[in-house]
Amino acid sequence: MKVTVDFDQCEANGICVGIAPDVFELDDDDNLHVHEAEVTEANRADIETAVAQCPKAALKLS
Repeated sequence: MKVTVDFDQCEANGICVGIAPDVFELDDDDNLHVHEAEVTEANRADIETAVAQCPKAALKLS
């Protein structure tokens, strides 16, 4: 399973970064980057929380 971002929906508000900073990062231009798209046992809970908390529903698990 992987996490993906719909960049047309993403507002780069950083909620996901606050929840899972090892997975998501905002650069200086407020562009979201996914460093670890693969869902593992170690990051599953954080990624699932970030997906659920995204205010624009821009994050998806597939």
